[in-house]
Amino acid sequence: MSKEFGFDGKLPERSDVPDKYKWDLKDIYENIDAWDADAARVRALADQIPSFAGTLSSSVVNLKACLDLSNEISMISEKIYQYARLGRDMDNSDSLHQSLSDKAALLVTEISTAAAFVEPEILSIDEDLLKKYISDSSMSDYRHSMENMLRQKTHTLSKEEERIMAMTTEFSGVADDTFTMLNNADIKFPFIKDEHGKEVELTKGRYSLFLECKTRDVRKSAFKALYSSYDALKNTLAATLSGNIKANSFYSKARKYDSIIEGYLDSDNVPLSVYNNLISVISDNLPALHKCLGIRKKMLGVDELHPYDLYTPYIDVPDKKYDYEEAVAMVIAAMAPLGETYVSDLSTAFSSGWLDVYETRGKTSGAFSWGSYMVHPFVLLNFQGAINDVFTIAHEMGHALHSFYTKRTQSYVNSHYKIFVAEVASTVNELLLMKYLIKNTTDKNEKAYLLARSIDDFRTTVFRQVMFAEFEQITHAEYEAGNPLTCDKLCELYYDLNKKYFGDAVVCDEQLALEWARIPHFYSSFYVYKYATGFSAAVAISEAIFSGRSGAVDNYLKFLSAGGSDYPIEILKITGIDLSVRAPIDSAMTAFSNLITQLEELI
Repeated sequence: MSKEFGFDGKLPERSDVPDKYKWDLKDIYENIDAWDADAARVRALADQIPSFAGTLSSSVVNLKACLDLSNEISMISEKIYQYARLGRDMDNSDSLHQSLSDKAALLVTEISTAAAFVEPEILSIDEDLLKKYISDSSMSDYRHSMENMLRQKTHTLSKEEERIMAMTTEFSGVADDTFTMLNNADIKFPFIKDEHGKEVELTKGRYSLFLECKTRDVRKSAFKALYSSYDALKNTLAATLSGNIKANSFYSKARKYDSIIEGYLDSDNVPLSVYNNLISVISDNLPALHKCLGIRKKMLGVDELHPYDLYTPYIDVPDKKYDYEEAVAMVIAAMAPLGETYVSDLSTAFSSGWLDVYETRGKTSGAFSWGSYMVHPFVLLNFQGAINDVFTIAHEMGHALHSFYTKRTQSYVNSHYKIFVAEVASTVNELLLMKYLIKNTTDKNEKAYLLARSIDDFRTTVFRQVMFAEFEQITHAEYEAGNPLTCDKLCELYYDLNKKYFGDAVVCDEQLALEWARIPHFYSSFYVYKYATGFSAAVAISEAIFSGRSGAVDNYLKFLSAGGSDYPIEILKITGIDLSVRAPIDSAMTAFSNLITQLEELI
């Protein structure tokens, strides 16, 4: 890694990083004046929306005109919000972009309130007449969304109730916003000693590197130091997470769902059986998880396996650090099985200001890909130079190209693919990178390392995420049963789940009970199970692509281009995968067991 931005102690300021490693937000707006102008334009357009009230049943022309205007407003608003939020993500302590983000959120609320009558009024149209309108050739772009609207008719409220629900948008995300500020701007971590005895400031980005360190005392020190900081905020974080669950309960009750989870799954038209089947299959396969953890324990040569031992490589290979440019070249080469078009588009993305690469003070932690219909995707990284960071690049660029192809192919109304399928593209990229690395090594030890990493990918993306999913299911059920979610209760529930999943294979240190307090995905409720279903689908898709199966690449690119033009389970069937049944999860577990067998034969 470049010495300038390497793992060398002090966290750099944003001004220290060359422009080529940073987002160019001018691709969204040239300046704040242009942002203000679009905000004013959207408000003017929104003022036209009420004129359609009471007219939607009169003709398909009126209905389409209202929908066209609503979507134009939404499309521009998305761009406005993107600029403000990405600016804040660059530095969460920047008051200017905090202010812009607040203004953008308020604007979205105003627009949602103005257009709140649209859906209830559409659903008040005589059903036979509405179906006639939907079948009109001019409505082809809206057909799926309208049919889905009819499907969810029983959960749509009256005009006045929908207007009130829209007004809640401004504060419905307070729990998430509070967590984001606590977790990125306010929390402070201590300095610890690295493997060379050097005092280094602990950060969330560096924490993952410390957990990969071969020196066990460093791993243990980082683990305890990190949770000491969360322990100091635990009651506030418990109130924040509990507040998020309370908000979820309000919306599920208001929309007449029998449970919170039912409401969240219904947005994707996913039956509860998919969620329950996933937890059931993974619970049945916990002995395989314990077996792979037993290998880790043996190879590390420890008497007990602790949480801080779960991420360090246990196959002895030379330490490797990658320059960002080297990492990019590896990812591009690994995507060759996806064809020339995909590789060309990927290369263009890397050279066109899509990525913000290095960790800097105040920057949002982790990694993500996000964008709006009118602008290319933007990818946030906190690149540290480890092999994990190379895989993160592959993962996030999978998301980015999925969005890119969808926006290039679909109309705005069909451009928002569901999260249920979102993790497929990112995981296919990771699996292709892994296959590329395994294929191109002649070193038996390195192959063993890569197999061990593949096993860990299953462990963290399937088993760990399903444990998170079960925690969400339990905590929401506890609240619905009238049980208060205090800090002690959350810790108890989370610790017991760790004991279930790890069994006797891992000693669950007391600090692990607080891990829920630092998981941002719990504020995107009932999201994490989709990592596991998506990973399972991606295993089958990547096998087909890598083996050169006829039609596999073409079908996959069709899937990437389908966006939200159908229900996510149906869109995934383009690739030959049906996640409405247990088979893909069972098949993934078979692949997991086979990897363990291959590793055992090598070591």
